[in-house]
This record gives sequence, C-alpha cells and structure tokens, in this order.
Amino acid sequence: MKILYVTNGITGSGGLERVLSIKASKLADNFGYEVHILTLNEKGRQPFFTFSKNINFHSIGVGGNPLFYFLQYRKGIQKTIDEIKPGIISVCDDALKGFLLPQIIHTKAKWIHESHASMVLGDQGKGVPFTKKIQHELKQFLGKAFSKIILLTEGNQKEWAINNLVVIPNPLPFQMTVTSTLQHKKIIAVGSYSYNKGYDLLLNIWAPLEKDFPDWELNVYGRGTHENLQPEAEKLALENIHFNAPVSFIEKKYLESSLFVLPSRSEGFGMVLIEAMTCGLPVVSFDCPNGPKDIITNNEDGFLIENGNIDQFVEKVRFLICDFELRQRMSKAAKEKAKKYEATAIVKQWDALFRSL
Repeated sequence: MKILYVTNGITGSGGLERVLSIKASKLADNFGYEVHILTLNEKGRQPFFTFSKNINFHSIGVGGNPLFYFLQYRKGIQKTIDEIKPGIISVCDDALKGFLLPQIIHTKAKWIHESHASMVLGDQGKGVPFTKKIQHELKQFLGKAFSKIILLTEGNQKEWAINNLVVIPNPLPFQMTVTSTLQHKKIIAVGSYSYNKGYDLLLNIWAPLEKDFPDWELNVYGRGTHENLQPEAEKLALENIHFNAPVSFIEKKYLESSLFVLPSRSEGFGMVLIEAMTCGLPVVSFDCPNGPKDIITNNEDGFLIENGNIDQFVEKVRFLICDFELRQRMSKAAKEKAKKYEATAIVKQWDALFRSL
C-alpha cells in the first residue's frame, strides 16, 4: 500500500516531526508500506530526526504573495500525487490550507487528517479569538471531506462536532532499558520557547524553589529564542535555571534529571510527558487542554495541577524534591504507564486504520 504524508516540513525539532519520523519509519520498515513524505521548501535539507532509508522524500517550492503561494502549493501537490498515485494521503498540517486539500486536489486516494494541536493553542489568556473560532468552524465543515480526522487525546474530541473522529495517541520515540537514579538534583522541562509552553509561569514556579533548594537546578530544552524570558529571570534573581537549545538525544538529559515539569497553557498531546516517564521521571503538569490528564494518573505517576495554579505547582514539586521515596514510587508507576505508548503497538493502530479504508 502506498501512503503519502503531506506536511510543512521535517527539518525542525518539534513533536510533529519526531512522531512522523517514528511512525513513517515503522510503516516502511516493519509493515510493508511504500511511504512518501511531501514537504515545502526543504529540497536538499536534512531532517532533524532520523527517518528510514526506505522512505521516499519530495519537496515543492512555494512562496510569494498568498495567491501565488497557494497556486504553487496546489500545483506541486497535484503533480506529486499524479506521479506517486498513493492509496491514502495523510495531511499533517493544522493550518486551514491543509483542510482545503480534498477540495482542490483530484485523486482517487482516501484522505485522512492528523490534528496535532488543540483549538486553544496560542491562547493569550483572553479566550480563543473570534477569528480562530471561525477558522475552526471552517475546519469542521471541510473536515467532513476526510475519511477520518485523527486526534491525539479523548479530550480533543470535545472540540469537534463531526462524526469521523478517531483517537490514536503519539508513540514513544524511544524505549529505555535504564532508568534515572532520581538522585540528580536536576529538574527538566522540554518544549519550544513559545507563550503556549508557559515558561513565563515556570519562572515564577521556580523562584521560591530555587530559594529553598539552592543546590537544585532547572534545565529547559527548546527550539526558538528564550531572550524574552531573560529579563524576568534576572528580575527574580534566578541563577540555577538554564535555557538550552534542543538536542537530538534528549533521553540522556532525562536520565540526568530527577523529575519533569510541564507548565504549558495547552498541549496537542504532551509527548514529552511519555518521554520523561519512560525514563522513570515523575512528572508535574498543569491540567491544561488537551493531553496531560489523558496521560497522567494524578498522585500515582505524577501530579496534575489546576491549570494556572502556580502555588499548587510549587507545592507538588517541593514534595518530590523532599521525598526520595515518593520519587521512587512515582518513577516505577510512570515507567509502567509509558509502556502503553510503545511505538509498535501504536503503529499497529495506524495499520488497522489504513487497511480499514
């Protein structure tokens, strides 16, 4: 079976790129699929993550004013589809243009759409903007043209009012035979330096903890720039927080830490949670839409914090810093929970979906 993934790019270090590298590679290597990936403006560029050598890569050039961009986009995708003749086309693009593809492309292939973000992604604390609500309603209307819309969590389903929804969670990008000793006086956070990830909130969470536990440090790994966080960090006189660029083998950094924190305002899924958990880290996360509560069992493998409640977040991190036995109990439960997201088991769900179409 031929499958074509259509996405904006695979050279970035984000969750979408990582997930695509895992499932596309397994489909090509272990499930007998002929896998093609189509990206925009990436000809000659290398992916950040490792993809199977059995995958076929395509890139089309787009640019200029919106009309010219759209015409190039449509022409390039149509040409690629005509050449490949896929049986299934999976669109990995949450922008409106991705939802338009079944309307503007001629093909006998089945269309599916993979949604990787919550509707409240990028909410600036004033509620979902009216323009974004309109866009979401358009997506729901256009989404009826897809055989299936794939969501990452049960919670995401509440944002949709169509009947072609399927939930398939993200797969673990790696499996660990070793576990953190939980004796490193290090806390880790992973995710892009964007408003949505809540690192401005994390500064206020960390300030009282650094004061009380000066021998502990907080390490953040993310793409983008953290310069907007630096003035607030200096204002709070924080010395033991370190902002880092993304690394390819983040599992090493998890193993060097003793707990994981997720201060996000919203998540599409929260893959960093299952990454940290498979390394045996207890996790502390805001109960933001839509992902953490589908993964974390509160008080067992981590703590779910009332969304935006900084004081409660500080309290639970304090508990874990002070109680090594609590870290050990949660570590064991976290590692067991992560087995649910083992890559082969998740890709089997994709295989079953594709064959059903």
